[in-house]
Amino acid sequence: MSTATKSYAAPSATAPLAPLTIERRTPTEADVEIEILYCGVCHSDLHQARNEWGNSVFPVVPGHEIVGRVTSVGSGVTRFKVGDMAAVGCMVDSCRTCPNCKQGLEQYCDNNMTQTYNDDDRKYGGRTYGGYSERIVVDENYTLKIPSNLEAAAVAPLLCAGITTYSPLRHWKVTKGQKVGIVGLGGLGHMGLKFAHAFGAKVVLFTTSPGKAEDAKRLGADEVVLSKDAEAMQKHARSFDFILDCVSADHDINAYINLLKVDGTLTLVGAPEKPLAIGAFGLLMGRRSFAGSGIGGIAETQEMLDFCGEHNIVSDIEMIDIHQINDAYDRLLKSDVKYRFVIDMASLKK
Repeated sequence: MSTATKSYAAPSATAPLAPLTIERRTPTEADVEIEILYCGVCHSDLHQARNEWGNSVFPVVPGHEIVGRVTSVGSGVTRFKVGDMAAVGCMVDSCRTCPNCKQGLEQYCDNNMTQTYNDDDRKYGGRTYGGYSERIVVDENYTLKIPSNLEAAAVAPLLCAGITTYSPLRHWKVTKGQKVGIVGLGGLGHMGLKFAHAFGAKVVLFTTSPGKAEDAKRLGADEVVLSKDAEAMQKHARSFDFILDCVSADHDINAYINLLKVDGTLTLVGAPEKPLAIGAFGLLMGRRSFAGSGIGGIAETQEMLDFCGEHNIVSDIEMIDIHQINDAYDRLLKSDVKYRFVIDMASLKK
């Protein structure tokens, strides 16, 4: 059984997003049905809608930063009841049996996690459709609780931008007294600043834009360095415990590797289109590490949401109607947003 559901979709890589009716399954025993209230706009949405990664199967209904209200639950559901607020992030399933899944690292599932949209539905067949829609049905085990004290709309980007920056900061044990760098002040970088500050680190933002200094300090930076200023960069040589690189554009990664202490780590969460050139001696001469990190598992994502509730952390957002999504994509390409678009999904009914 299925239910007709309104959505906004990309019909092809070159066409603008437009209304589309999709089918959602009737909730099964383990499912939570959610009326979607808000959906964050991730740069991944734009990549998928325009097939920039070459794996899109159209139509694509983007959206993996989902916040809404539970409207029904299956008979086996124990953690949610009708009326609860709930959230869905970047995945809606995984194999559940591989070593990574058993460790709570579903994002690194050996048999591939099932992404919230533009993926094969391993259990029910067909394709997955995301949060630019009226409702979604998700297994309870991949559904998340939202702290009641947080603004629901501003929670939405935590489901991707939040966990993408929280996970590496936690994994590399960023803590009070450490010196931490955040490269780039955008959707990811602004969350990196907030988390690193909340963990008690001394936080330095690296940016190419002088005009971002004041905002960066408001968000948690103790210092702002213009990365084009060689002298300012040199002052920080060999001094960082950890650097989180949130930049997806081509840039000189070696300039940041050289800022690490012995045994320091630079972790990439941005996704540059072209491979980065890495000089061997920058790593060898300081026993430094260059790493990458994806999102987070379900348990860690819930941990992140709970941490945000305790510390009153949410994303800085600009609310839009679904009918503005194509303009929002154009603005996203120009970095014209502070710092994350969120769609008011009530606008889908207009």
